[in-house]
Amino acid sequence: MTHPPAPGEDAPEEEAPSRPDERWRNARVLWRFVRPHRRALLLGLVLGLGTTMAQLATPLVTKGVLDGLDAQAPVGPAIALLVALLLVGTGCALAEWILLGGLAERIVLDARSAMVRRLLGARVTALSGRSSGEIVTRVTSDTLLLREAAATSAVDLVNAAVLLVGALVLMGTLDWVLLATTLGAIAVIGAVVAVLMPPMAVAQREAQAAVGRLGGVLEGTLRAIRTVKAGRAEDRQCAKILAEARESTRQSIRAVRFEAVAWTVATGGIHIAILAVLALGAWRVTEGVLPVSSLVAFLLYAFQILDPVTSLTRTVSQFQAGTAAAARIGEVQTMEAEPLSTPRAPAPRGAIGHHIVTFRNVTARHRPDGPPTLSDITFGIPRRGHTAVVGPSGAGKTTLFSLLLGFLQPQHGELALDGRPFAQWPLDAIRARMAYVEQDAPLLPGTLRENLLCRHREVDDDTLWTVLRAVRLEDRTRALRDGLDTVLTDTALSGGERQRIALARALVGDPDLLLLDEATAQLDGLTEVAVRDVVRHTAARRAVVTIAHRLSTVSDADRILVLDRGRLRALGTHTQLLGRDALYRDLVAALRITPAPAPTDDGP
Repeated sequence: MTHPPAPGEDAPEEEAPSRPDERWRNARVLWRFVRPHRRALLLGLVLGLGTTMAQLATPLVTKGVLDGLDAQAPVGPAIALLVALLLVGTGCALAEWILLGGLAERIVLDARSAMVRRLLGARVTALSGRSSGEIVTRVTSDTLLLREAAATSAVDLVNAAVLLVGALVLMGTLDWVLLATTLGAIAVIGAVVAVLMPPMAVAQREAQAAVGRLGGVLEGTLRAIRTVKAGRAEDRQCAKILAEARESTRQSIRAVRFEAVAWTVATGGIHIAILAVLALGAWRVTEGVLPVSSLVAFLLYAFQILDPVTSLTRTVSQFQAGTAAAARIGEVQTMEAEPLSTPRAPAPRGAIGHHIVTFRNVTARHRPDGPPTLSDITFGIPRRGHTAVVGPSGAGKTTLFSLLLGFLQPQHGELALDGRPFAQWPLDAIRARMAYVEQDAPLLPGTLRENLLCRHREVDDDTLWTVLRAVRLEDRTRALRDGLDTVLTDTALSGGERQRIALARALVGDPDLLLLDEATAQLDGLTEVAVRDVVRHTAARRAVVTIAHRLSTVSDADRILVLDRGRLRALGTHTQLLGRDALYRDLVAALRITPAPAPTDDGP
């Protein structure tokens, strides 16, 4: 994927695609969602054409009725035919409406399904630079704009064109002079509408983009609502959100104005054309050149083309909004995805060598043109024991976890699991061996049980109570009315409770490698002791790696990795590093480490 240029670098010059190229590209994205339903779309088109044919036949049959009256001939069969045309047209219109309505909703579902799968299957690096609120807007709001454009608008566009062309052809069979008058009016209308459509499309696209930005700012503000209120920043954030809302409104109003002018020109032009046809036709009737029945039929066709002309204006507007939405959806579809499979099957799970994971001369960058966040790192993670990773901000600690979990790929060197390079393992198999506790400890929407079963769905309740007991949440959970089935919300839980639930979730399934991003950062002293007990007992059987933002939490680790500016500066125990590494001593002195509370003997 592409990245913005680094500071001081010149952006590469790219040839901007022309507007026609961009519209065709967006239309192709739209067609990708329509193509699986093309048979239903074709059936809807046939039904629409049935309605159109009935409409086109009606004026000619009406002319026959008038001619029959003038000749004093029976008109019963002609009237019966009119009734039949009415029934056929109405039935086709009803069936088309139901069919295309359902088709449009299925297309929306397909688009949302494709976006959700792509988002959840995308690389973390592809998602990290995007606003989650803006992405949610694309899934929820932009997909709705496909509803009309992908089904109804396409069929309406064809039907309106057929009705317009058919009516004009039949009008030509009635009187070519009146037809020339009508064509002149349509040509003027078409020219005006063609001028108005491009700026309308730009306004619609900008309005949708503003809605996406609004969603992003609002989502971020609500997520940090306590900080916003504590900092008395409500007015500033409100102004920022409403600025995007006003921009969306401004662009939408601009689009509405263009659409209103186009629609008014279309309808007004056709009405003027009808008046001109009526005046010219009346004169030709008085001259004996045109029968009255032909004038009536011609006027009926003139009124008929009023609908397709205005419909074409409205449909093109809807189609442009849909293609603009398709472009935004298409951007999500181009996100770099994680690999689904690898050429070789995974080796049997088991102890192969002293280290469960080995880093071999690993260099990694978050951006291809950016500075390395890790440089030539080589070390191994023992199968048992607690390994702590420390260092100043920006040292590369988070990058280390990103490499372990497959969120980031090394630019040079390799990682090995059980002695085999990561590249020879399916990504899912690598992650199945690990469990990860984030620093922010986010909860998944749903119940406590669903959160605990995130990694392993087949675990029984006894195991869930065991891990809750290990993190000192058993009594708290049993006191809840719904117990394990309690619906969790961030506002109802303290930061420490969220952290402990995240740790319990990681313990389910007994992972071979437990990754903790400062698991005690939000805990009170007594609960911190319980969590450190979990770490100690887990490390006696499995590998535990802790990213430490507070060195006091890893002073009793089996060994400590000191990172500095992306390089492995030192490796040893707390006592060893105090004696030989100046940076470690500085970090210890700055944080005034005190002896940690003595761990208890109770384990999970």
